[in-house]
Amino acid sequence: MEITKDTIIEDVLKAHPDAIQVLMKYNLGCVACMGATQESIEQGALMHGIDPEPLVKELNELFSEKQTESGEKTEG
Repeated sequence: MEITKDTIIEDVLKAHPDAIQVLMKYNLGCVACMGATQESIEQGALMHGIDPEPLVKELNELFSEKQTESGEKTEG
């Protein structure tokens, strides 16, 4: 799964449970927030005064690690 700034927060959390650690690092308590079901990474980040780009990059790194560990083919 490739994460973009438009990816819905809940979709990220469902796809990789460890994503919560990345979100919490950026002070995004999105797990308990009802907005997570409808808000994108960008919307959540901007609401908390955070630049979404580093967050998206770190989430993609996390997903890349997951793919490598499971033997899935990575793009790029």
